[in-house]
Amino acid sequence: MNLSSEKKGIIYAILSYLMWGLTPIYWKLLQHVSSEEILAQRIFWAFIFMLGILLIMKKWYIFLDFIKEILEKPRLLLSLCIASVLISANWGIFMWAVIHGRILEASLGQYITPLTSILLGVILLKERLNKLQTISFLLAVIGVFILTFHYGRVPWLSLSLALTFGFYGLVKKVIKTDSTIGLAMETMSIAPLAFLYLSHLMVQSQLQFTESISTSLLLMGSGAVTALPLLLFTKSAKTVSLSMLGILQYISPTLSLLVGVFLYRETLSTAHIMAFIFIWSALALYTFSSVSNRWKKDLPH
Repeated sequence: MNLSSEKKGIIYAILSYLMWGLTPIYWKLLQHVSSEEILAQRIFWAFIFMLGILLIMKKWYIFLDFIKEILEKPRLLLSLCIASVLISANWGIFMWAVIHGRILEASLGQYITPLTSILLGVILLKERLNKLQTISFLLAVIGVFILTFHYGRVPWLSLSLALTFGFYGLVKKVIKTDSTIGLAMETMSIAPLAFLYLSHLMVQSQLQFTESISTSLLLMGSGAVTALPLLLFTKSAKTVSLSMLGILQYISPTLSLLVGVFLYRETLSTAHIMAFIFIWSALALYTFSSVSNRWKKDLPH
């Protein structure tokens, strides 16, 4: 790997995280549309967009071969369906949070997602944590407890975002394929349900897609908004180290946090600040631990 290819990879990664971090602005433009319809439209148009990408990238035959492989392996098919449901739920929860003025809670969910993935790895894959990683996890737990005390309830919105994506990542370990093919398959498997729901809305004269040209274009564009950051991230992952990606990934929730506070005037309470300090500390410790471990492995023995 040469330096220029790594630099390009870092640029792709930054662009993908910037796009993910700024998506609340896009969904806010659609806040007059129900969250359920936005999700259904997003799934449907993401599938259409991915079909176009497969044709452009000349991966159509690989896609068809993968469909045949999945149909012959029930376990793989089940994993794909579960992954589709989990990522759709994650999209839906995030959009609902944005539209209902709870971007800060969504941002918190994005911050604790990596730590949730660690916990799932420990519980389900019997992975081991070193001392720094254990401390980082405990710090994150304290942050969640602070918000629980502040709200008088468990911050289910943040946790559900983290858990759906954490389990999605876990299931994706079973589906070993190119991420472009994977996203096309995931959207394809859930697209029929999205189409049926949209058809139901149309029959009931409740479909908001045709409300105005701007609404139609925004809903159609939701497919590209969904797929483009992932495609950029995929290109970056091929040339950028995992430790660098681990550091860059916090661009997205940080941007969402700033958008929520400064653009949409969501209240950043003392409890929020304390919780975020604990979680930021947890992420800093975990990132330092991961980077130092990787450096040790790369050192000549």
